[in-house]
Amino acid sequence: MLSSRLSSVLARTLVRRTPQIYHGSLGAVAVAVRNISSSSANFASAGTAEVSSILEQRILGSAPKAELEETGRVLSIGDGIARVYGLKNIQAEEMVEFSSGLKGMALNLEPDNVGVVVFGNDKLIKEGDVVKRTGAIVDVPVGQGMLGRVVDALGNPIDGKGPLSDVKRASVVSKLLALYLAPL
Repeated sequence: MLSSRLSSVLARTLVRRTPQIYHGSLGAVAVAVRNISSSSANFASAGTAEVSSILEQRILGSAPKAELEETGRVLSIGDGIARVYGLKNIQAEEMVEFSSGLKGMALNLEPDNVGVVVFGNDKLIKEGDVVKRTGAIVDVPVGQGMLGRVVDALGNPIDGKGPLSDVKRASVVSKLLALYLAPL
């Protein structure tokens, strides 16, 4: 059985060796140490390195996950186009979401701002609103299931006939368009 002194030394060493762990997870360290101490039969033949490894796995499994989002702010809005500052890593045709819940597509990428086409009523957006990247390239449903259906700009059905069936999703800017526009 691990002594409580050895357990606390292991816990402190582990926290020092892994500074990226949120300090609020120290309670998880205590629980892990208590669980290891109570199940000493499993660790009787285990070396210090192995116990340390097991402790690290248990702590990392319970550590909170941080999600980073790239956000920007609306500089101006008009005629369905929003000028957004702060989205440095955005891709062309990437979908963004405004704080009002509306979505848009980044089209005009300039060094200091991005031109975003708004999918919806741009009156719901005002200067200073937060805009966040979604990481998804805009795509829409295509196929036989679209015939006779009414959809919004993102391909969501708005005709009250239920969800779409027999459709695939395709990028809004097709590679075939480049072939169509190429000189012969």
